Amino acid sequence: MTKGINLILMMTFMVITGCGLQSEKPDETKEAEKLTEKSPREMLDQAYQLFKEGDDKQSVKLANRVLEIGRKTQNDTLIGKALTSLCRNSQRKLDTTRLAELSGELKDLAISSGNQKWLMYRAHMNAEMWRLIGNMDRAEDFYNESMRIALETGSAGMYTIDHFNKSFVSIAKGDFETASELIKKYYQLRKEEKREFEDAYGLIALAYLLEQQGDYKGAHEVAKVTRRLFKEQNLFPEPPDEKPLLMVELKVKKVLKDSVLEEISKNSVSTSVSNLLEKYLK
Repeated sequence: MTKGINLILMMTFMVITGCGLQSEKPDETKEAEKLTEKSPREMLDQAYQLFKEGDDKQSVKLANRVLEIGRKTQNDTLIGKALTSLCRNSQRKLDTTRLAELSGELKDLAISSGNQKWLMYRAHMNAEMWRLIGNMDRAEDFYNESMRIALETGSAGMYTIDHFNKSFVSIAKGDFETASELIKKYYQLRKEEKREFEDAYGLIALAYLLEQQGDYKGAHEVAKVTRRLFKEQNLFPEPPDEKPLLMVELKVKKVLKDSVLEEISKNSVSTSVSNLLEKYLK
């Protein structure tokens, strides 16, 4: 009798635990459920953050989800922002074919919606891609197009950031004077817009400019401050922007002695953006 009771109790326990195990879902499924609970705007923000952190798989997944929502609800804003997000992901793999497809969709969206800003984003994303690849003439043409449309549509943010972006093209072409003016203009516009002045992104261009001019000590100082600010501000530079910074860091290590690198690093601990601009962009 006792054996029979024990057997029944054991079978009951197995059924209960079995049901419990079946109700447990894999982490990936749970994560997917969390994502669907977010608003499209939150999903786009997360897609951008994941892109900057290098998780393209999840970033693309979120952007495609927003694109699907945008098409179902006929929301041009969601469609355009999702397409722009996917353009970014194509940059890391230098996938020009995918970028061309997405660019075509942005162009169609601009025509159907009458919103020229989608052509601005298209131009900006193409400029970033061609800068990464190294075709500076093509990149410059797209930056000029992006800045023109930004000015016409009152898109101050894009107009500002593309001064910084275009400076890389001028540096790569050896036009240091134009590059210097573009960096100055970038910080001037940020100040006029009352944005955070301790901006590390502009310093990447300054470090690259100094390295290309042969001022390796200055380039190292600016690069160290840039990395410090990125860490303090919890920022992750995008691939087209970090590429020249990595080049600078590699170059100065080859050229400067370890003792010099260490001394400059120590002295740059409390250096601000203002200090560097005043020192190197007179």
